[in-house]
Amino acid sequence: MIFPIEETSKYDEDRSYHKMLTEVEQSAIPDDGSSGLPAELREKERRVLDALKGYGSVLVAFSGGIDSTLVALLAKMALGSKAIAVTADSPSIPTTELTEVKRLAAEIGIKHLVIKTDELDDPNYTSNPANRCYFCKKELGAKLTDLGKELGVAVIVDGTNAEDLMGHRPGAAALVEKGVRRPLAEAGMMKSEVRSLAKHLGLPNHNKPSMPCLSSRIAYGEVISPERLLRIENAENLIRSLTGVRELRVRDHGSVARVEVSPGERKLFFDEKLLDKISSSLRALGFAHVALDMTGYRSGSMNESLTSVRDRKQ
Repeated sequence: MIFPIEETSKYDEDRSYHKMLTEVEQSAIPDDGSSGLPAELREKERRVLDALKGYGSVLVAFSGGIDSTLVALLAKMALGSKAIAVTADSPSIPTTELTEVKRLAAEIGIKHLVIKTDELDDPNYTSNPANRCYFCKKELGAKLTDLGKELGVAVIVDGTNAEDLMGHRPGAAALVEKGVRRPLAEAGMMKSEVRSLAKHLGLPNHNKPSMPCLSSRIAYGEVISPERLLRIENAENLIRSLTGVRELRVRDHGSVARVEVSPGERKLFFDEKLLDKISSSLRALGFAHVALDMTGYRSGSMNESLTSVRDRKQ
């Protein structure tokens, strides 16, 4: 082996997420509209399945988010044992997420490998520039490429959807440089369509909130370290246990923890004793100040500082 690989122990070559999904022909959506899906989405699913089948064999970069979970399932449907899901294990991935990824892979029935990545050894990454994700995905792409060559797998695919290409995604460029294909994006599938198709196919995480890596919580320019990542993970686990909140980010601004939750969940924090408990607990983790963001969670809020800097320069 080129580098340590962990194979999911629950993998069963003969089991799929549903027996009816073992072969793509068995899961074909009828043309008469009886599937309950819009015709446009049915066509996009066919395009993804055809593309995957045409590759012959694939490694799926499998994070456990809904996008890559859908790709893993469709790859299993299209290619059976010639589809392999691969998950990166690093300090920037919460332990709970890795556990969930293994469970999902076992349910889908896809062979699953876990590889160690070393982005924290790269000062280009740990210095936390605005294009931090480029260096992370460069590391991941290189290891997936090496693994694909070792296993004789033809193509690497990921869960990028068409909507992802519209935002600040420096990591996407690194994966493209490594030849990683984007079957969802190439079929024009948007995020809402990913969720609709995932729900139709019975995936249990079809409505799961997005969960980017822990490094995305650290303000640009603030150094990323294993200790800070663990502090963020512990802070988020604690808040979830106290509130039951689903969508949560603890943004690390050095001495300040800025807590973001979805606008509809802010009311879960409207209790003085609970706020005191959260504050004291996060202070015990090393934060000097703890603030609840009044606006609530919004994707990419750390990028707002980049926008304001550009505006001031104009």
